[in-house]
Amino acid sequence: MKYCYDVVVVGAGPAGIFTALELTKINQNLKILIVDKGRTIEKRTCLARQTGVCLNCNPCSITSGWSGAGAFSDGKLSKSPLVGGRITEYMSDSQAQELIDYADSIYLQFGARDVVHGLNSKRVDDIAYEASKYSIQLIPCPVRHLGTEHAFEVLKAMYLYLIANTNTEFRELTNVTDILVEDGQAVGVMIQTKGKEPERISCRYVVVAPGRGGADWLAKECAKLGIKTENNEVDIGVRVEVPNSIMDHLTKDLYEAKLVYYSDTFDNRVRSFCMNPGGVVSEEHYDGGIAVVNGHSYADDKLKTQNTNFALLVSTRFTEPFNQPIEYGRYIARLANMLTGGGVMVQRLGDLLKGRRTDYDRLKKSTTIPTLKNAVPGDLSYVLPQRYLTSITETLRAFDHIAPGIYARNTLLYGVEVKFYSSKTKVNNKFETHIANLYTIGDGAGITRGLMQASVTGIVVARDIGVKE
Repeated sequence: MKYCYDVVVVGAGPAGIFTALELTKINQNLKILIVDKGRTIEKRTCLARQTGVCLNCNPCSITSGWSGAGAFSDGKLSKSPLVGGRITEYMSDSQAQELIDYADSIYLQFGARDVVHGLNSKRVDDIAYEASKYSIQLIPCPVRHLGTEHAFEVLKAMYLYLIANTNTEFRELTNVTDILVEDGQAVGVMIQTKGKEPERISCRYVVVAPGRGGADWLAKECAKLGIKTENNEVDIGVRVEVPNSIMDHLTKDLYEAKLVYYSDTFDNRVRSFCMNPGGVVSEEHYDGGIAVVNGHSYADDKLKTQNTNFALLVSTRFTEPFNQPIEYGRYIARLANMLTGGGVMVQRLGDLLKGRRTDYDRLKKSTTIPTLKNAVPGDLSYVLPQRYLTSITETLRAFDHIAPGIYARNTLLYGVEVKFYSSKTKVNNKFETHIANLYTIGDGAGITRGLMQASVTGIVVARDIGVKE
């Protein structure tokens, strides 16, 4: 068979980008096609970042396009294999650390800032010691913070390098409708580019790296192809926003305090995630018109706000016969959107604890000024099940011991935050499925949960393809 390309990469997030970067380093002659339902990075603009009002662009420029959600994210590179995914299930801790350090060097090569937070071991130990008094676990993790504006430029530099210096092509506004398999081997994909007829693309290897926004699509493709999946934990919760004064003593040294607490009533695991000192709460959209909350921050001090925001996520692992964890998360998100008319909800913690809805008058009295201007005041108790709300409030009460003032009436809770990485594909230690030459990697495959580990999975796949060549 004559192939159009050597490798087709589905998804242009960090996992897909690092697949291409490493492949071209191994063999400059490989012909690579990367497809994504979003736009090229230079065309990705979000007016909501300037106006505070989401225009519901389709596809969403925040989550889709070259560099995936990473282009507009806070740009945190977690330098520990304990954070950001499950790659240590496929390799040793030392191998994972070696790959993380290698991926980090590539980010530096393309312009990442050389500042790493969390290296003051004494300060980290002191915070961990204090947290342990209240049954709170601090997960130590050095973090290289790109910042939203620098993340965009670093990932843009990778795009320009691949397009100008290698045999890599990128097709924007392109959906993969089918993964093609013949005689137990991947042979290509069917694509649908906006405004064009469906097209069959043949190739020798297919690397599926769709990101969180493509998790549902990948789960359906796996079902069609007979690829086994298992339900990951479902992470559902809120984004918390407080004044910097409450969190500065933690974020000054750590930048991101990764905290874990097991709730008193239900013993649910609750974790802080994506902490943004001086940051901004943002809204992003997924297929089906679902609006969820997220957050980011800039590296430039001039762009920082007076607030810190972070996600507080409750982890739940469902058992048989339930097998739709992604749809469950979507259901919760849709319920919140239904009550707000399509946007993100915000509620003061004090109102939640008193069992009353936050309205615009009560929100105006808040000493914590919301950074997501179009968030709609409401009542999260109509959205999140009691188990989740109780676990979240108990965790905030515990956190108040190490961050006094966080369990206060003017703490803002935005809902909902959902992480769509719930279905983990069954792959070998090179991330290859039982179908020859078909790989699934990154957040959408349920294997990773952040930029760094997603990048590592791309490197592993590229090296495996290189060995086969």
